[in-house]
Amino acid sequence: MTTAAVPAGAVPAPAPSDRVRQVVVLVGSLVAAGAAAYGAGAFGGTAVEQTAGGALSSTATPVAPDNPAFRIWSVIYLGLFVFAVYQVLPRHASSPRLRATAWWVLVSMVLNAAWIGVVQAGWIPLSVVVIAALLAVNAVVVVRLVRRRPESTAQAVVLDGTMGLYTGWVSVATLANVAAALADAGAGDLGLGATGWSVVLVVLAAALSVAWAAFAAGRRAVALGVGLAMAWGLAWIAVGRFQGELVDTTVAWAAVGASVVALVASLVAATRPARG
Repeated sequence: MTTAAVPAGAVPAPAPSDRVRQVVVLVGSLVAAGAAAYGAGAFGGTAVEQTAGGALSSTATPVAPDNPAFRIWSVIYLGLFVFAVYQVLPRHASSPRLRATAWWVLVSMVLNAAWIGVVQAGWIPLSVVVIAALLAVNAVVVVRLVRRRPESTAQAVVLDGTMGLYTGWVSVATLANVAAALADAGAGDLGLGATGWSVVLVVLAAALSVAWAAFAAGRRAVALGVGLAMAWGLAWIAVGRFQGELVDTTVAWAAVGASVVALVASLVAATRPARG
């Protein structure tokens, strides 16, 4: 007896493992998002910038974004919540793209909650390790999304757009976290001085935004999400250096330029023909 072949483009039948994945990702992502939101200052929790002696505050280093920048987390958390609900719908159980990415999205959310816990405990050097792992996991998700065409417009917005924003913001946050850890460890100016190294980090962020855009070209939601989040974070670095307690106009103008580069690169990538 032979099994009939699945027609090309047809959605495979759900397996028991698909149902398990849907439930675990839903529950796990909601718990992780709630823990992260509380740890970031929501629902009466202590805000990150108030922990670890202010090592991650908006004035800790010249590459720390100004406080309003962190409002992007509200959009990211909303997107992750919508994704958690979207992926648990019965008709999405056997989605090849969700099979390839949903577990990784959950791991990313758990790592985000772990990063906040590490920072709340004051372990700044370890926070660099955790946020680097978080960025690596998000990179895996982006690679898998770029390799597969979105199955619907809704999926492109809910999954690709959310993970694009998430990855772009974490890209900027990783550089800021590294700078904060070095400052907290009393590493000194390391030859170039605080301004010089801050400009180097901002230029690296601009280069990374171009690399993301080149890789995601043709996947509009991913490219725009990454670029918009990076442009947002870099713009708020500029705002923080033009005014406030830590003014540094050299870093500010470098951040303005990097923000423009990130935005333009994502727009160019979004205009490329969609991939197959």
